[in-house]
Amino acid sequence: MPQLLIRNLDEEVVAQLKQRAKANHRSLQAEVQRILENAARTDADAFWQAASEVRERLARYDTDFSDSASLIREERDAR
Repeated sequence: MPQLLIRNLDEEVVAQLKQRAKANHRSLQAEVQRILENAARTDADAFWQAASEVRERLARYDTDFSDSASLIREERDAR
């Protein structure tokens, strides 16, 4: 399996990655591997299409979103 070496990462970035790995019960290497795999699979066009659909759904609501409970209920009922 190919390997990848990343040089000169900022210490803060490494610290944040370590925290994320710990929170996900993974090693640092496993966490970085998961991040890279997900990033490589991301289809930018599909992401922006999904984001556009979410914006359109939210635009239909005549609310300031101060209380999310009713919105969550509507979304669950719509499924």
